[in-house]
Amino acid sequence: MSKRVVITGLGLVTPVGIGVDQTWEALCAGKSGAGEITQFDASAYATRIAAEVKDFNPQDFMPKKDAKRVESFIAFALAACRMAVEDSGLIIDSSNESRVGAVTGCGLGGLRIMEDTVLKVSKKGPRRVSPFFIPMMIGNMVPGMISIHFGAKGPNSSLATACAAGAHAVGESVRLIQDGTVDAMITGGSEAVISPTCIAGFGSMKALSTRNDEPEKASRPFDRDRDGFVVGEGSGILIIESLEHALERGAAIYAEITGFGMSGDGYHMTSPPPDGSGAVRCMRSALADAGIDYSQIDYINAHGTSTELNDLYETRAIKTVFKEHAHSLAVSSTKSMTGHLLGGAGGVETVFTALTVHKDTIPPTINYENQAEECDLDYVPNTVRNATVQNAMTNSFGFGGTNATLILSKYNP
Repeated sequence: MSKRVVITGLGLVTPVGIGVDQTWEALCAGKSGAGEITQFDASAYATRIAAEVKDFNPQDFMPKKDAKRVESFIAFALAACRMAVEDSGLIIDSSNESRVGAVTGCGLGGLRIMEDTVLKVSKKGPRRVSPFFIPMMIGNMVPGMISIHFGAKGPNSSLATACAAGAHAVGESVRLIQDGTVDAMITGGSEAVISPTCIAGFGSMKALSTRNDEPEKASRPFDRDRDGFVVGEGSGILIIESLEHALERGAAIYAEITGFGMSGDGYHMTSPPPDGSGAVRCMRSALADAGIDYSQIDYINAHGTSTELNDLYETRAIKTVFKEHAHSLAVSSTKSMTGHLLGGAGGVETVFTALTVHKDTIPPTINYENQAEECDLDYVPNTVRNATVQNAMTNSFGFGGTNATLILSKYNP
């Protein structure tokens, strides 16, 4: 019989706050983290808005020397990790270091330093490239630096499954605990790619909102007037461990991770199938893994990107899986406030889902003003809701048709 897995520590760096408390308060207040891009001159771009992290000082979380040698996506993850480890009370030392691992997700990694370095090579030649360029660019430097800073010497890897990466990382970490390979894992996702080529690339696909005059209203999942997503940045890190291990050390438990599902669309490079069949298989796989019926899910933290196709096709998938229960479910998209953190989204949104289960509080979908055709579920419009949440689902779907679903449940001894 596989081991039960529980969440004992949470850490967040997001566009709406630094830390769990500040971020959760902002979510419950329906605060948007979107604004004008400040990280580069976007005046020539069709999209000039993003959800940037504000007031973040990496030296609050790591030595000055290290802060200068890591890209933002690594710094965000190290900060969120420090918060999560401290929150959990987990002590990693020589007695257990090989039984604690780190698996995280990241979609585009050091895209920004790649851009800067290419320009430097073309203008100044190869001798001007920093020896830290490669280490600062690669996505697996997140779990690598976590291991270095926190002493976790168990399994260590990074997943790059686009916008499903963070959720896949959590799910794979759960399995490492379930099969007894480790006792605890540091897991989640991180991303920081508000950069010229990112905004240009997604912009050329017509995937981004161009509501530049009202950035706080630009991310509007499931709304009739949605016109694309808003790029966000940040990190969400969780400490998860076997129930036995958590109880032995007297850890407080936020929630239990009871189900994990994956699937592939096999349909298109960037578009999900119109019937949402890949998402359907993914959600059903998670339900089967959890051993519960669809009617037992109280809340879904939706992928909900604010794009025309995702929101419609995800809604269709939910209706297929949940049948008559679909209209009784609470479904919300926290991307309406944080923007879309790409490879970091699954980590951040798993933290949000854990807090929803723990606090019986459902964050809203802000900017939901006009019902779109077929998007007629209960999207928890605009206002936070207090409701008992026994079982919650969180979806993350990525380009290439890669899907991940997690189910979190209240911990019952």
